[in-house]
Amino acid sequence: MFPPAVHPPVCLKEVTIYTDGAAKGNPGRGGFGTLLVYRGQEKEISAGFERTTNNRMELLAAIAGLETLNAACRVALHSDSRYLVDAMNKGWLKGWKSRGWARANQQHLKNRDLWQRLDAAAAPHRIEWRWVRGHAGHAENERCDQLADAATRSPRLEVDSGFLEEEARNGAQGDLI
Repeated sequence: MFPPAVHPPVCLKEVTIYTDGAAKGNPGRGGFGTLLVYRGQEKEISAGFERTTNNRMELLAAIAGLETLNAACRVALHSDSRYLVDAMNKGWLKGWKSRGWARANQQHLKNRDLWQRLDAAAAPHRIEWRWVRGHAGHAENERCDQLADAATRSPRLEVDSGFLEEEARNGAQGDLI
């Protein structure tokens, strides 16, 4: 009889992602900036939107970074958004998902489209969600802020159809949880 096969532990690539979102008006013109770092190589991603919110851009920055990865990775994701980091670290997203994407009081979950997309983008990876203080001299966060701000001023802005659908359904009530 042969001994059971021993499989070596899976060694995941280690990637660091820095993110930031911005909106000029809330809602207003928005943008996100994402910086991926792998083995000393950097990749920047950004995009601007005609009408959106800061929270949506914070979420989209993380989504863009995670969707760029083409294999399961160990990720350290840095964000200055408590909205994003607390939802992931405090289990809010798991709770929303378990309740059919609704809040604990059964009220509508804002940004549901992006939370669902983030959930799918995060699934293959092992992610450590790290909060960083914004505008505090953190070089990579400052770079993402610059990318996000520049994206808000882009002459070619995309349409945030998820926001427009939510706004039409609920009226323009801002972007609170």
